[in-house]
Parts: sequence; C-alpha cells; structure tokens
Amino acid sequence: MKSNQFQNLNLIEPILRALTKEGYETPTSIQEAAIPIIFEGKDLLATAQTGTGKTAAFSLPILQKLYERKPDDKRNIRALVLTPTRELAQQVETSFRTYGRNLSLRTTVIVGGVSQGPQIKALKNKVDILVATPGRLLDLINQGHVHLNKVEILVLDEADRMLDMGFITDVRKIISKITSKPQTLFFSATLTDEIQYLAYDILNDPSIVTTTPSSSVTKNIEQKVLFVTQENKRDLLSDILQEESVKRALVFSRTKRLADRLMKHLLNRGISVEAIHSDKSQNARQRALAAFDRGRVKVLVGTDIVARGIDVEGISHVINYDLPEDPENYVHRIGRTARAGANGIALSFCGADEILMLKGIEKLIKQPLIEFSDHAFHSSVIAEIHKRRTAAPRISPPFGRRRNKPRATGGRRSAR
Repeated sequence: MKSNQFQNLNLIEPILRALTKEGYETPTSIQEAAIPIIFEGKDLLATAQTGTGKTAAFSLPILQKLYERKPDDKRNIRALVLTPTRELAQQVETSFRTYGRNLSLRTTVIVGGVSQGPQIKALKNKVDILVATPGRLLDLINQGHVHLNKVEILVLDEADRMLDMGFITDVRKIISKITSKPQTLFFSATLTDEIQYLAYDILNDPSIVTTTPSSSVTKNIEQKVLFVTQENKRDLLSDILQEESVKRALVFSRTKRLADRLMKHLLNRGISVEAIHSDKSQNARQRALAAFDRGRVKVLVGTDIVARGIDVEGISHVINYDLPEDPENYVHRIGRTARAGANGIALSFCGADEILMLKGIEKLIKQPLIEFSDHAFHSSVIAEIHKRRTAAPRISPPFGRRRNKPRATGGRRSAR
C-alpha cells in the first residue's frame, strides 16, 4: 500500500511529503475516522486505544486548517493542546513540528518543572500552536503572559488521565479564559461516566468516534506471565534484558525508589539503562527519554506516570517488573510496544502477592496471560496458587447428589 492513501483524507501536498519522509503509508482507524470530522469543523469525542496514531489524527488536520486559513493577527495562539504530562506534551509538540516541517507555522511547548523564562520569551514571538500541561499554562495565564482570546481549535489529549491526576479544575479554568468559540477535540483512552459528563459539558453537539474499547489490547502484542518470587525478580530481569531478542525495553516498577534501584542493578550488570519518574527534573527526564529514543540506551525504567507519555518507536519489549494495582494501567503500559501495527512482547512478573492483580488484569482484557515457565527462576508454587484461584469453582447441588429422573417408558420421547 502506498502513501497516497493519505491523499484520500484530502491532506495537502506539504503534509503528504512530510508523512512520506516519516515512512507513513496507511492511515490508522482513528485517523480515517477523525480527520474528516475535524476538517468539517465539528466538535469531536474520540475514544482510542493507546498506540493507534491519535496524535496524528488531530495534529494533521489542525496543521492544514491553520495553514489554509490566514489569521487576522499573527501574534495570537490559534490552536491549544492540553496534555496531562510533560513527556506527552513534548511528544505532541515534536509531532506538530515533524508533520508541519513544510509549513510556515510555529509551535511551542509549556510545561512545569523547568524555568519559565525561556517559555515566556518563546510566547512573545509568533505562536500558532501551543502544547501545554494545565498547571504551568494556568500559572502563565494568571501572570499575563498568555492570552487565549483567538483560539480556533482546542484539544484535550488523554482527558481521562487528566481527570485521574486531578487537573480538571485547572482545565476548566483555562477553558473559561478562552473568549472565542473554538472547535473542541476531546481524546480519551477510556469513556467512564465521569469522562462523558465532562465531555458533554465542554463539547457542542460532538461527533463520536470509538475505535477500540479501553480494555482491548492489540493482537500484535504477545502477552506472557512469569511466576517468580520477589527476591528473584531482579536476576530474572537482568537475564531477560541480556537476550539478543530484546532490542529496546521499557520496564515498569511500582515506585520511584525501586526504579532507581533497578537502574543501578542493571548498570552493574553491564546493561545500558536510564530511569524516568516524577522525582527527576524535567531536563533529566528529557535527556533520559531522548537517549532511549535515539538508541543510546537499551532500557528505560519508569513508573506509571510515564505510561502514556512515552511515544518511542521500536520498543520490542514491555516488562512489568511489578504488576499495576489498576488493571487499566496494564493496558496503557503494554501499549507502548506494537505501535501502529508493529509486533511486540509484554512480559509480566507475578509474585505471590500479585496473583489477585493478575486476575484483575485477565478479567479486564478478557483473556488469560500465557504462562512462560522456561526460565531459571520459575516458581511452580506461585503458578499453582494462581491455577487454583482461577479454576472454576465446583458447585454442588443442594441437599447432596441429585438423582437422575426416571426415564418414561412407552410413548415417544419429546424432543429436547
């Protein structure tokens, strides 16, 4: 299939050229569904599984609409994208730059955790597209450095994550500062009652696009569970990461402290690794993510806060060193691999105290994880406990064993 399939979405030649350079050939489902709606100027409520190309689904038509529609005042922010995490904001802004490399549009990003001076300086220049996290943006609005009176398009990316992280109050305050009536695009990986209430409070008669339910996992991910005691997890991890099949691995730990300890352990084993979590400075997080993205390090260890903020191609393995307490986080974690149609492997370490978490994950995704026991640290005891707990319970009939009914003699048996 050729890249001209994107032409069917009425994208202009400069954007098609940028997509060709990136090696994009075929639109994903969310792109095919969302782009025409955005071109029509309608508000949009989109539910899309992570890794399905939703950033391009909104950035491509935004770039084209802004390029084709000349502004009255070039100093105004014309498109605003709100994201829950710094990493995701950086990734989204990079996507706008990449797809819009042949267009005369300027983008900038505003996030917390770094000095606001350079951000204020950037805002004084022409900014067509602003990508921001809610807290820092609201702070700069209150200081008088950001004005949103000419915003044409507003995007809420990973809206469910913003709700989980407590940013919705800030988001509502930001929206109240937008005096224009922008086209609003609402993207979420899940569609809970809270998310629907928020969406319909913000959106105006939206079109609805749902590509896959939040509990689904792409078939391109091979999901395995490894039963192992807690004390053997570190050695099992280092053994796996030294295998040739592991090209680039993302490892999830439950705590920031453990992420740092795992990084030191792997470095001592000669494995190139970086750690990324909320205690790291923004510059340190960007350096670690850049090193991982460019292949300078093989392994990135992180916590759930970065599960939706990492968009790196070529991740061959996602390893759940600790199982997540929230089963939905499992879906977001492993969605970092097998992106945009590629194949990937998800390995989950399960200790004795994590069996109930495993059961919750399997219930959510509606399938059991494949047990992988061909490793030096397999715990048959934990595997047996899991097997017993997931086996269907035997239900005895009331008052003991029920006798068979006597078969009628004579006459014809009725059809059953």
